[in-house]
Amino acid sequence: MQLDRTQLGRAAVVLVLVVLVAAVVYQLGGFALPWATNHEVGVVSVTDAESGVASCVVVEVADRRPERITGLSEHESLANGSGMWFVHPQEEDVTYVMRDMDFALDIIYVGADGRVNSVTSLRAPDPGEDGESIRAPGRAKWVLEVPRGYAAANGIDAGDRVNVTYGTTNRTECPS
Repeated sequence: MQLDRTQLGRAAVVLVLVVLVAAVVYQLGGFALPWATNHEVGVVSVTDAESGVASCVVVEVADRRPERITGLSEHESLANGSGMWFVHPQEEDVTYVMRDMDFALDIIYVGADGRVNSVTSLRAPDPGEDGESIRAPGRAKWVLEVPRGYAAANGIDAGDRVNVTYGTTNRTECPS
């Protein structure tokens, strides 16, 4: 059986549509790629640009849209030295919201060059407040959320170098 040009064209269109639908479903968190490494956890190192001293944060990774939207809102607290690492498709303007949060955060915006662009501290919502109006805009490829005060206590600010190792929660594997 031989396919003519019309049939080949239709087959190509169907193939492109299947690939596009799969890409959308993947971005929405519908499935994980079987060859992907464990990106559910990691260790993030932030090295002070002036002193060279590094601080390490054990993180949960939010690398799909549903995870980025939920963030830490389902957590009751966050231990010092722990956080969440948000992965965006590319460096872009983002706004983080304290929706349904129970504790205050430092939001560390990291550019595509692996350097801290900015740090913002946000208060926790008051009782009865949903937190939707507590917002922090920034520009980032990655965002690190840690307990409020962690950034100041560890000298984290713009220009610091950030590295991440995925698939571990062992602080001794802190990247430098």
